[in-house]
Amino acid sequence: MSKKKPSRGPAALLGLGLDNDDGHKRVTTGEQFAIVGGSAETHERMTETVVKTFEVLKSRGKHLAEVRPVELADIIKKASPR
Repeated sequence: MSKKKPSRGPAALLGLGLDNDDGHKRVTTGEQFAIVGGSAETHERMTETVVKTFEVLKSRGKHLAEVRPVELADIIKKASPR
């Protein structure tokens, strides 16, 4: 009989872009994430990174609340566009 670790509770990712100088307010939200601010390029990169991150989690059969911070950081780093 295998023991499954209990979930840590609700989890979400927050992306905050601080390089906006065009006055446009950019907000993208999903079930477990929110991306706010940034230039058009930064906001797009953050959105792409979050989408890829959740795709990797899904392919591993994991939920955001189940991954350790170190594992999540590795996934995000690899999911980030270069």
